[in-house]
Amino acid sequence: MKMFLISDNVDTYTGMRLAGVEGVVVHEREELRDALEKTISNKEIGIILLTEKFGREFPDIIDDVKLNHKLPLIIEIPDRHGTGRKADFITSYVNEAIGLKL
Repeated sequence: MKMFLISDNVDTYTGMRLAGVEGVVVHEREELRDALEKTISNKEIGIILLTEKFGREFPDIIDDVKLNHKLPLIIEIPDRHGTGRKADFITSYVNEAIGLKL
């Protein structure tokens, strides 16, 4: 299975291309939707890497794909500006998931 990048900036795209990961750069809502549909239809792709900006700006599109498709796996990655998440986001996520404070 292959990985595929959908990025909002050329720098992340270029870095991933140097690592051998193909991808596209999109900026608008419809471009993202089209790129996701095209990528999902390609059965060779097992992982879609998305820059975190898409998760913040278009959560409805991302959540729809995550809920309605087993594959490919969607992973949000930070871009060149770093992550937009809080420093303790993993602990918070685990606390939410299991209902216990660690």
